[in-house]
Amino acid sequence: MTEATWHGIIHATLKAHDVKLVTYVPDNVLRPLIERIHADDFFTAFTCTREEEAVGIVSGAWMGGMRGVVLMQTSGFATLPNVLASLPVPFQIPVLLIVSERGTLGEFNIGQAMVARTMRPVLDSIAMEHHTLSRLDEVEFIVDRSIRQAVATQQPACLILSPLLTGGKVFK
Repeated sequence: MTEATWHGIIHATLKAHDVKLVTYVPDNVLRPLIERIHADDFFTAFTCTREEEAVGIVSGAWMGGMRGVVLMQTSGFATLPNVLASLPVPFQIPVLLIVSERGTLGEFNIGQAMVARTMRPVLDSIAMEHHTLSRLDEVEFIVDRSIRQAVATQQPACLILSPLLTGGKVFK
């Protein structure tokens, strides 16, 4: 039985699609998903120092026959256009990115807001499939279909987790 939380659904859907490798840069919003993955022996999960490193590792894993995912927050996406446009997009590697969205809905950090405004146009410019998840009732469908499409077309995909879904980062 899948727990009816965004992180429970994503965990179960990754597992159902044999996505065993999880690379990530730590993020408080993604913490519930990261903790679930570390608690499940099915997954191999570890922290990376940079998002580019995580994409490179997942790309290499695909070439070796293993499916993987990269977890990050919006600000980490700012470092990725070059690596995405030079590795998974042209070489048809279905790298899956899951990005916790910052920079909207009360964000205080201008750097986060700037990346949030440019992330989707950058994904569009490199013709990379992307979907924003904002409602719990759509999470399983979008994650499932995005993984299926990425593997079938051998193209990367990005899932953006809206603060409307995750609750976002809590500021004190």
